[in-house]
Amino acid sequence: MRARLGAILIAGTLSGAMPPGDGLKQQVDAWRAAHEAQIIAQFDRLLRFPSVAADPSGTAAAAAWLEQQLRSRGFETRLLTVPGAPPVVYGSLATPGATRTVVFYAHYDGQPVTPSQWATPPFDPVLRTAPLGAGGRVVDWKMTAPPYQPEWRLYGRSTGDDKVSEIAFLAAFDALKSLGRKPSVNLKVVWEGEEEAGSPHLADILRANKDLLSSDLWLIGDGPVHQSGGPLLFFGARGTIGLDATIYGPVKALHDGHYGNWVPNPAAMAAELVAELRAPDGRVLIPGFMHDVRPETNAERQAIAALPPVEDQLKDEFEIARGESRGGLTEAIMRPALNVRGLRAGKVGSEAANAIPTDAKVSIDFRLVPNQKPDTVRAELESFLRTKGWTIVTDAPDSATRRAHAKIIKIDWERGYAAFRSDMASRAARAVIAAAGRASDRPVAVMPTLGGSVPLYVFDDIFHVPLVGLPVANHDDNQHAANENVRLQNVWDGIDAYAAMIGELRW
Repeated sequence: MRARLGAILIAGTLSGAMPPGDGLKQQVDAWRAAHEAQIIAQFDRLLRFPSVAADPSGTAAAAAWLEQQLRSRGFETRLLTVPGAPPVVYGSLATPGATRTVVFYAHYDGQPVTPSQWATPPFDPVLRTAPLGAGGRVVDWKMTAPPYQPEWRLYGRSTGDDKVSEIAFLAAFDALKSLGRKPSVNLKVVWEGEEEAGSPHLADILRANKDLLSSDLWLIGDGPVHQSGGPLLFFGARGTIGLDATIYGPVKALHDGHYGNWVPNPAAMAAELVAELRAPDGRVLIPGFMHDVRPETNAERQAIAALPPVEDQLKDEFEIARGESRGGLTEAIMRPALNVRGLRAGKVGSEAANAIPTDAKVSIDFRLVPNQKPDTVRAELESFLRTKGWTIVTDAPDSATRRAHAKIIKIDWERGYAAFRSDMASRAARAVIAAAGRASDRPVAVMPTLGGSVPLYVFDDIFHVPLVGLPVANHDDNQHAANENVRLQNVWDGIDAYAAMIGELRW
C-alpha cells in the first residue's frame, strides 16, 4: 500500500496535479529580476577561485569566501577539517518554531583543467549569448543592463558542477529575507571541497561532527536537471569503482611481418578482454556481477514510466543512430554498467608502424546499483580474469615473471563507493516533491536514481535520514569537460527551487 501511495503521489506531481503555492515563485522571480547583476557578480567571484582538489590554496580561498557569505547572512559558521583534506564549509541557522532541520549539501571543488582545451581561461568566467557550438559570442555582463537573456550561458570551471548550487542557495535566502519570509525549517549547510577527488575524507569529517550535523533530511545539490530541460529530483545515485590495466606483450616492439601470428599482440589481447567483459548491448559478462542487484520497487517503476521521453532528442543532439541497450535512457541507468573509458596501444594514422606493440592500456569504470559493493566487484573481476588464464600483478613484471606467464595484466584500482536509493514514498520525500512542484511552471521529473555517482551512501550510513537530490545545472553543461557552462535560466530555476525548499518545506 505504501509503495502504491508513493507511486500515485509521484504520478500526480509529474502530471502537474499538485496544488499551486501562495505565489512565492512569482515573488522570488520578481526579486531575482531586480538583482540579476548582483547574482552574476557573486557567481563570477566564486568561479574565479581555482578550487580543484589538487590546489589546496584554491580550495582554502573558496571555502573562506563561502564561509564569509554565510556568516554575513546570520549563519553560525565554521570550517570542518581533518588533516590532508580541503575544509567543509558548515553553517547553521535556527528558525523559531521550526520542527524540522534540513541540511543542504553541495561541493565547491571542480574537476582538474587543461587550459589549452578551453576557449577562454577556465577560472576567468565569461558570459556568452549561446553555447559555443552554436556560435555564442562573449557578452560583457558588467556593461550590459539586465534583464539578461535566459538562454545566455556562463562559462567557467565549476559553473554547473557544482558552484551553481551554492549561488542558488545564497540568492534564494536573500530573496526570502527581502520578502520578509522566514525559513520554514532550521537550516544547515555542508559544502564539500573534494567531491571531484572521490570524497576520501568526507566520511571522517561527517562522523567527527555527527551531532553537529543531525537533521531530518539531506538535500543534495549536485547533478544536472532532466534532459527535457524541466526540473528534476533524484532519490539515489549509482556507485562507482574504476581501474587502469596494462597488458604486456614483448619487451620491445617487433616487426609484425617477421613475428606476427606468433608473438602475442597486447592490443588484440586488450580487445579480446573487453569483449569477454562486456556484451555489445552493454551487459556485464562477469559471473556473479548481477547477483546482488536490488530489484526496482513499484514506485520506482511508476516514476520511470512517467518521465517525458528524451531519447529521440538525445540521438539528434549526440548524432547517434541507436541506443546501445534495451529500453529508454532511465531504464538503462537503473542497471549497473561497465564503461570502457579508454584503450591505448601503439600508434595510428601517419604515426602507425607495422609492429607488435609492447603493451596495451585499458581504463574501465563500473557504475553500480544498490546492494552491489565495490570490493565485491573487484573480487569478481579478478576471479574472472584468473579463470581466463590471466596473471594479475600490481607492479611492472620483471623478466622472470614475463617468461613464466602467458597473459600478464597489471591492475591499478581506484577508490570506489557504493550506490544508494532513498525511499521515494517517505513523508519527507513527498514534502520535497510537493515543494518542487510549486517552485516550477513545468512538471517535475522524479527519478529513482541519477546516472552519475554521488557518495549518498556515506550520508545514509552515518545519519539514516531521507536523502533527496536537488540538481540545478543544464544537462549539456560539459560537466567534467572543457568549456563547462551553466544556462542562466537554470540558475534562475535553481533559485526558485531553493527558495521553495528553504521557505515552503513542511512535513
